[in-house]
Amino acid sequence: MSEAAISWISGPVLHARVSGAFHVNEAVLVGPRHLLGEVIHLERDNIVVQVYEDTSGLRPGDAVSGRGTPLSVRLGPGLLGGIYDGLLRPLALDHAASPYVQPGMVEAPPKRFRFTPLAEVGQQLSAGASVGRLQAEVGKAQLCLVPPDAGGEVVSVAAPGEYAEDQTVCTLLAADGNRRDITMSHPWGVRRPRPVTERLTADRPMVTGQRILDALFPIARGGKAALPGGFGTGKTILQESLAKWCDADVIIYVGCGERGNEMAGVLHEFPELEDPRSGRPLMERTVIIANTSNMPVAAREASIYTGVTVAEYFRDQGMHVALMADSTSRWAEALREVSGRLGELPGEAGYPAYLSSRLAAFYERAARVRTLGGSEGSLTIIGAVSPPSGDFSEPVTTHTKRYVRCFWALDQGRAQARFYPAIHPLQSYSEDTPRLAPWWQAQGNPHWSEQRRRFLTLLEQQAHLERMARIVGKDALPPRQQLILLSADLLNDAFLRQSAFAPNDAYCSPARQTVMMRLLARFIDLAERAVATGVAVDDIGNQPVVRRLRRMAEDIAEDEMQRFDELAQALESTFSSLSEELAHEG
Repeated sequence: MSEAAISWISGPVLHARVSGAFHVNEAVLVGPRHLLGEVIHLERDNIVVQVYEDTSGLRPGDAVSGRGTPLSVRLGPGLLGGIYDGLLRPLALDHAASPYVQPGMVEAPPKRFRFTPLAEVGQQLSAGASVGRLQAEVGKAQLCLVPPDAGGEVVSVAAPGEYAEDQTVCTLLAADGNRRDITMSHPWGVRRPRPVTERLTADRPMVTGQRILDALFPIARGGKAALPGGFGTGKTILQESLAKWCDADVIIYVGCGERGNEMAGVLHEFPELEDPRSGRPLMERTVIIANTSNMPVAAREASIYTGVTVAEYFRDQGMHVALMADSTSRWAEALREVSGRLGELPGEAGYPAYLSSRLAAFYERAARVRTLGGSEGSLTIIGAVSPPSGDFSEPVTTHTKRYVRCFWALDQGRAQARFYPAIHPLQSYSEDTPRLAPWWQAQGNPHWSEQRRRFLTLLEQQAHLERMARIVGKDALPPRQQLILLSADLLNDAFLRQSAFAPNDAYCSPARQTVMMRLLARFIDLAERAVATGVAVDDIGNQPVVRRLRRMAEDIAEDEMQRFDELAQALESTFSSLSEELAHEG
């Protein structure tokens, strides 16, 4: 084991004189408490170490011991349902033990699972192959996988039964003659992406149940999205809604550098959420990684990589995983602080020059893939960004836009108006739209692309006309322009606004979204014809069917789709009556 002695300390960064061979990104143990650190720079007989824990009490001369391996976490089936810090150490919320995370690398105690073998003696297993099926008393069934760096002939395999995560359930004989014991869990470096057989085209959406996202700015399974917004715009609430309702198999929630009271709220709310799929607690298929703003700054930088590594582990089991990172701005601030202590030349706004490449490395780990075991899995990343004062031109937001395909911009004005989700439709975009149009066509909406484009054009026209109406007054506008304002208001209230607390409106299926889009498009067509024949815009807006359209999302449940047909008939009847009245008056 390589050894070194501390010669200089500044916060989480220390220099040490070496008496052995170290390598970059090697994990080290520092001082008498064995604090976890990582080598980030080598120079002749000195190393620079980033320490992931509080360095109070360290002094020159204290020992630094190399572990010979990169910074790693242990991945296994017991992670599901757990709450951990940025280094994957368990957080004891019941305070049965100490309420504080203890120094040193403390792993969660191994859990027991029922093991059903899928491999046989004499069978050749490649990297990523399934050894057996695992099932706990509660929660999802999982697979015991051969680690990506192993493989060989099965020498022995455990009989069906219950085993601990760290017990050997299979032994492989590699081609070089060495034997490798396979357990349910294995270590993996957090900065090293897990290998896959191939990356597949992301051509199916991750359905979120949020209409403004699914219908206007959809994200593909295996896609990546940014969720920027200033303070109070609802980033955390929206991510919680996405975690509950999106059609992912596993949710990884990373609270990176958030305020302690907000993170405490998440830690207490998530275990109480009900999984709409099974009716059981949502935590059974969730992993929470909590790293608050008062925790060591270097651990905040590591928490993002820890989260995406855990997500890749479940993806390799053939699952569809959604990673919520809240927020990457706090992670970037940790990079900036450590970079400053290293004495590196600052870039824009004081961030290190490698900010862009670090963001790229994180978001590029999202993908829809063919795993080493031959199954299909996906990892979708949604990263919240907290730009100071809501300024989207600051470096973190600007660089993030280069690497994501969906940009869901939260607007302060809409949030203050209690408009949820507060996503601004004219500042947001999705580059996944062309790939996902065939999927919507298969769902019974062949005109989805045209309707989406029409709605966005209508909202853009509304923004232009509202500026004009503030100058000349709304009543001074021509009837057709007044109709644009009426239609856009209806679109906002009936479709884009969605209450997370309304039983019928918290989630909206693609089938329901399709019917609602069709109804709104039909209203616009009929209203334009009516105005062209001389019907007053106020007469249209005062019709009871318009109020029913505004309320249809909250009034009509998922299992009451026939009521949309009744609403469509009422819509046609209303405009027929308006035309008849106009003809009679004429």
